[in-house]
Parts: sequence; C-alpha cells; structure tokens
Amino acid sequence: MKHAIRRRFVYVAVRIVSTVFFLLSLKIAVILGGKLGVLIFFLLAKHRLVTIENLKAAFRGQKTDNQIKKIAKQVFQNTGKSAAEFINLPKINSSNIDRLVKAQGLEKIDHALLAGNGAIVLSCHFGNWELSAAYFGLKGYTVSVVFRPSRDPRYDGIVNSVRRSKNINIIPRENSFKRIISILKSNQIVGILPDQDIDSIDGVFVNFFNKSAYTPTGPVALAMVTKSPMFFAFCIRENGTHKIVIEGPIELELTGDKEKDLLVNTQKWSDIAERYIRQYPEQWMWFHRRWKTQKHD
Repeated sequence: MKHAIRRRFVYVAVRIVSTVFFLLSLKIAVILGGKLGVLIFFLLAKHRLVTIENLKAAFRGQKTDNQIKKIAKQVFQNTGKSAAEFINLPKINSSNIDRLVKAQGLEKIDHALLAGNGAIVLSCHFGNWELSAAYFGLKGYTVSVVFRPSRDPRYDGIVNSVRRSKNINIIPRENSFKRIISILKSNQIVGILPDQDIDSIDGVFVNFFNKSAYTPTGPVALAMVTKSPMFFAFCIRENGTHKIVIEGPIELELTGDKEKDLLVNTQKWSDIAERYIRQYPEQWMWFHRRWKTQKHD
C-alpha cells in the first residue's frame, strides 16, 4: 500500500512537471531541465553515489575527485535536458528537425539498405538517444525500436505514444528475436540499446573501461543470423543542438565458432561505445550499475 501511494504521487508529479515543460518553449524547457537535473543530483543520494562510484572505477588514475564530481553533475544535467526535449518532442516535425539535429554518415545506412537486408542500428543511453530515433522516423525511414518495459505501464503508454508519433514502431524486448528477424528481412531498420547490464538475457563478459562487464549478445546474434549490417549511432549534444554520428558498418569476425564469434564481435561494438563515452563522459547514464553482474570462474 505504501509503495502504491508513493508510485501514485510520483506519477502525478511527473505529469504535472511534464505539462509545465511542454507549455514552455523548447529552449527554456531545456535550460530548466538542466537545472532540474542538477537539483536531482543533490537530492537522489543513491543515484549520485552510484554515478560517482562508476566514474571513479572507469577513470581511476586519470581524473581527480573534483573532475569526477563535475562530470557526475553534468550527467544529471544532460539527463534533465534530454527529458525536457523528449517532453517537447511532439513539437518537432519533419519541417524543423534539421534546425535541432544534423546527421553525419547517414549515407552509410542508405547504402546498406540497397542490399535489402535491413540494418541493425545500435545506440547507447548517451546524449539524447530518443531524439536520434525520432530523427530517423521523421526522415522517412521505417524504424522499429526494441524497448524494455518499465515497472509502471502508465509511463510506457506515455513514452511509446510520443515515439509512435514520430513514426517509430515499438518492440517489447521479451520474445522479440523472431519478430526482429522478420523486420530486418523486410529491409527495415531496427534500433537496439544494448549498453546495460541485464542478467536476464543472453550475454557475455567483455572488457569495458578495463573492467569485466556483462553485455547482451542479441545484436551480434541477429547480425549473424540475418546477415544484416550493424551500425552504431551516437546522438551528441553540442551547444544547444545535436549531431548524430554513424559508425560502421561493423565488420564481424565469423570463424564458425558461435561462442567465440559472439564474444569477439560483442567486444567490437562495446569498444566503439567506450571510445565515445570516454570522449563525452558527461553524456552517458553512469547511474546504471553497469558492472553489477559478477563473473564466476
């Protein structure tokens, strides 16, 4: 009962804040979103400590405690800005998206689609990944995004409604493998965010920031089965606008040893993710327990 009341209170608060942010101009909403993110940094001790702990583990010996704390605060600030942008996403359409987002390397995906096998586009909880998916949808691509349902279906309903308004198809993660294969065979784009530690799905341990990190093998398994090219898209926040950078296609090493191929190629895309996160550490969601699952020998 206590948890139900708290969830209800949080839901109502989120709806009120969302309504206020939607009534504001996008520019003002993003500024206030950043400030709200900093406020949450100070209020949510648990998430603040996890963020700082993760940053220290990743940049041990490379950044001072003051630098770590500054980046941690910027992580929450970026998340607040991204949330404000998502709330205002219904205002973004095909006529004004180019003022907010530029894409670099989009021709790589265009070229890949000519082969007829679709494209697997990986992303991270980095920059504003929701805006990246919306960009593809508004540019006329047929895009399906794999998502992990939250504990409260009310939030999923709101979020997925906004996504669908930008021509994004939604695929719940559970039992999605066959459906994704069908979509790729239809020469469409499938977006996947595989950068979190989820021990309930198949994965391998790869080297991520010099630490063993449990990482989903689903994207590589799909690429191996469908022969669909695999790319990485990063939506980088830059001075009030965004730049989507497309990396790939990622060349897979296929030896015929399935377990080895899954490991080697998952490490490949994980290395690409790490390279961008190192360059823009304030734009990744460090408050997720990325190294939660431990390797047992």
